Amino acid sequence: MADPNDRWPDNVPGRFYVDRQCILCSVCSDAAPANFHRSRDEDHDVVYKQPETPEEEERCYEAMDHCPVEAIGDDG
Repeated sequence: MADPNDRWPDNVPGRFYVDRQCILCSVCSDAAPANFHRSRDEDHDVVYKQPETPEEEERCYEAMDHCPVEAIGDDG
């Protein structure tokens, strides 16, 4: 389970985030490319845009469900 106290600081503010458990597997950016991408350091993924539509939100939940290390959190 993702830890809100361990989120990467380069996530945009909002309900979804990626924490430091991320292994850069790219499952999230494959599932929700409108919301997740690699960090500038290219060593983890981040939320670069919070979902703005029901479809984007659904894709973020899909990414969260498929994350192999449970590094995606939802504080909403």
